Formats: sequence, C-alpha cells, structure tokens
Amino acid sequence: MTTTLITGANKGLGFETARRLIAAGHTVYVGSRDAARGLRAAGQLGARARAVQLDVTDDASVAAAVKTIEADGGLDVLVNNAGIEARGSNNEVAGAADVTADMMREVFETNVFGTVRITHAFLPLLQRSAAPVVVNLSSGLASIAHMADPGHPAAAYPGVAYPASKTAVNMITVQYAKAFPNMRINAVEPGFTKTDLNGNTGDQTVEEGAEIIVRMAQVGPDGPTGGYFDAEGPLPW
Repeated sequence: MTTTLITGANKGLGFETARRLIAAGHTVYVGSRDAARGLRAAGQLGARARAVQLDVTDDASVAAAVKTIEADGGLDVLVNNAGIEARGSNNEVAGAADVTADMMREVFETNVFGTVRITHAFLPLLQRSAAPVVVNLSSGLASIAHMADPGHPAAAYPGVAYPASKTAVNMITVQYAKAFPNMRINAVEPGFTKTDLNGNTGDQTVEEGAEIIVRMAQVGPDGPTGGYFDAEGPLPW
C-alpha cells in the first residue's frame, strides 16, 4: 500500500490530486492549515483519506504531522502542493515597480521555505520507503527561458514574487534529486488552472491541472528524477 501526503489538499489541485490518487489505491493524508476544512475534505474523499493539520510555515505544526504519519506507518509519496501567489484586493499581482521585500518574503515563506521545511521534516520517513517519491508544484512561470522570450505567452505575466519563488522551487528540486538518487524528485507545472490561488481566472479545470501531478506521484524507481515537467513533457529551465 502506498501512503501519500499532499499539502494544501483541502481544495483545488490538492483535493483533486488526492481524489485521483485514492482512486489509484493510495492512502492519502490531506494536509490542511485549517483542521476543520481538512476533516471535511477527508470526509468527502472517503475511507482512504486521512486529515492532518499542517501549516507549511509553522515548525510545530509540521513536527506534529510527522509524528502522526510516522505512528500510522510511514510515508512513500510527498506532494508539496501548498502555495500562494499573493494577489491584491483588485486581483492583480505586484509588478517590478510595486513589489516590496515584504511581499517577496510572504510568498517565499510558503512556496520556498515551506517546501524545504516539509521536505526536510519528512525525509527520514521517505528514506524508509521502498520507492520514495517527491512532487514539487512549480509553474510555467518558473521557466526563465520562457519568461525571457518576448514571444512566449508566459512573458506577459508582470509579477515578480510568484515566478521567482517557483524558479527557486525548481532549483530545490534539482539539488534534492542529486542528493537523494534513491528517490524520484520532480517539479511539475499543472498549467493555468482555475483555483483560488489565481482568483479562479485560470483557463483549465482542476481535473486537467492535476493530471501531471498524479502522473509524477506514481513514477516508479526507474522513472525520471530532477526534472521539470508539464502534461506534454519536459520544460526548459
């Protein structure tokens, strides 16, 4: 039996990924900052879902989640899904002229430091698994090649904090993959998906967006590692 933890899984891409992996036979821990929302989500997902209170920005919360999952038998797959974009009240992101260090810090606290905090905390459990897998939620906006290409649609995105944070996630992915060759550790771009993160402005469904997450969560020991993928295949860094 495969046991999976998904951060930020009480809604959106995390919830849909949990649903699909449960259907594939996984037992899934539904990580949620709000315990009540996590319990509701797990109830909707069925018997193979387990709610766990988990705030990726809080050391005590993460430590408690590790103890819970370890006591229940361990972990095989980690999906670092929790993330924020930090849009303003007008649903616009801060461009280069307006972004501040505090805005950057807020986004990095969840997207970058949260990913490291969770991965570091669960490494001992993952290393006990026969086939450990880590999936880091990145973004097409993390591709410097695409963002620097005036002809690519991604280049029109004006924000600074979110793409910078996801580019950092890509580097984290590469470095962890090199350090732990027994694990399959990859970054994925789900596409511009309609979720609360972007004010539901995305142009695809969570079912479409979750496809690459679910696929990479199920890679075997001979699968890729240290890569950056969308549903169509590898992406340029």
